[in-house]
Amino acid sequence: MTDAPIPMSLLPDSAVVGDDGRLAVAGVDMVDLAHEFGTPLFVYDEAHLRQRCRDAVSAFGEGVAYGGKAFLCTAMARLVTEEGMRLDVATGGEMHVALAAGVDPSVLVFHGNNKSDDELAAALERGVGRIVVDSFDELDRLERLTSGRAEPQPVMVRVTPGVEAHTHEYVRTGQVDSKFGFGIAAGDAHRAVARVIAMPSLRLVGIHAHIGSQIFLLHSYAQAINTLAAFMRDVEVEELCLGGGLGVAYVSGEETVPITAWAGELRAACRDEGIDARVTAEPGRAIAATAGLTLYRVGTVKEIPEVRTYVSVDGGMSDNPRPVLYGSGYEAFLPARANAPRPRVVTIVGKHCESGDIVVRDARVPADIAVGDVLCTPVTGAYGHSMASNYNKVPRPAVVFVSDGSARVVVRRETYDDLVRLDEP
Repeated sequence: MTDAPIPMSLLPDSAVVGDDGRLAVAGVDMVDLAHEFGTPLFVYDEAHLRQRCRDAVSAFGEGVAYGGKAFLCTAMARLVTEEGMRLDVATGGEMHVALAAGVDPSVLVFHGNNKSDDELAAALERGVGRIVVDSFDELDRLERLTSGRAEPQPVMVRVTPGVEAHTHEYVRTGQVDSKFGFGIAAGDAHRAVARVIAMPSLRLVGIHAHIGSQIFLLHSYAQAINTLAAFMRDVEVEELCLGGGLGVAYVSGEETVPITAWAGELRAACRDEGIDARVTAEPGRAIAATAGLTLYRVGTVKEIPEVRTYVSVDGGMSDNPRPVLYGSGYEAFLPARANAPRPRVVTIVGKHCESGDIVVRDARVPADIAVGDVLCTPVTGAYGHSMASNYNKVPRPAVVFVSDGSARVVVRRETYDDLVRLDEP
């Protein structure tokens, strides 16, 4: 533990601390931005997002997809596809956002462990490029919905290799006991592939295997590939997608693995195992997380002598549920004094009716933090806005993209009227 200023490695690429100690991203002062657009506020460095997309395309080539569950709005959907990525959508709602953005449906990869008839019918009607089949029930639905289809629908089969990645149990997906995919060990994966091949209305184009999220230990992927090897030799497919899940640094002492290094490790492991299918992936967090930060305003500083100091901000678990769900760690600092030492340990909490509404449990902040300060938590670009809620009827924050000294709202702040717009009189 250190009282050093916030590490620049946790901030967006264009972040700069000026001579006055104030933080700017893409040439935009963060404190001024908070005053202009209000708080809480999600801020994304657009150039950072675009560069990570380019890194992914350069590393994996054709077929790499952005994991839309990490963060998606119409502006983001356009951005990632402009940079040459496919777009992974996991629900009819995510598909609708992508299509509303004008994204070519042929670049969409449709995931989900419980796709409904309506969702599948919409995907087929709009010409979605890939459907990732997740269960025998889904194959039943597809067989019914594609009967008599002139052109076969490209599909991938999602398999579970039986690997428990070193990450939180809620975001492990490749173990035997999983709601996702077809198990290899039980023989379900082979049966699913055989069934797809036997259906003239479907065309098998690839295998998908995702083992979890926020993974730093690349040997977990190598282990998955080793487990997949015999299966991959039994099937003939053009593509092996190993999903996303690459870990990013959220706190001091963690180190983000570059997308290019990750791709190299995956390719090398496949080469060693004799897998010659094209290797691709679906990075989401690795694209969006460090590109984004959240600005709050301090409303209360409550010191309980010899116990704890609580610093309450105007957001909380409604805009970042990850600390509550996974015990996720974050850093905090004051963008007005971004290079200031942070010797004081406080617990940053939100405004919700839960004792567990914790943003940062043991945050290091400047000693003189006070009511009215703008406070920042970095690395909130993934799974902040996308998991946001209206708990306690708190309107969801706006999202702003900054680029070349200017800011634009890509998702407006919800109003109190928005909270009742669906209510029936």
